[in-house]
Amino acid sequence: MLWSKSLETGIAKIDEQHKELFKRVDALMDAGNKERFKETIDFLGEYIIVHFNDEQKMHADSKYPKAAIHKKYHDGYVGEFRKLREQFLKEGHTLAMSQAINKNVIGWLKDHILIHDKEFAVFYKGK
Repeated sequence: MLWSKSLETGIAKIDEQHKELFKRVDALMDAGNKERFKETIDFLGEYIIVHFNDEQKMHADSKYPKAAIHKKYHDGYVGEFRKLREQFLKEGHTLAMSQAINKNVIGWLKDHILIHDKEFAVFYKGK
């Protein structure tokens, strides 16, 4: 999952956290053994909470009018990620797990950044 300039929001803190998420997802996809895969998926589960909390604080501080909607997207994703982690704990690292990660982690992150985070960035930088 390659980071590209098209994913930059122009907000340094958010962009750095997004880059870290992409780096960790790459590590997750490359994790050859179950323990390393588990460590990486655990890290991602914790890191998305930190990242979402940081974004939501920026929303609140800037009085972003779509903050509640954006938070719903975050909360929904946290729930989806937890389901994905539970599936991994039950089934292990399978082809189905790789496909689920591709769809639910990579796809969601890219879409969320390109649509919702960039929309917030325009508002935030305009203040």
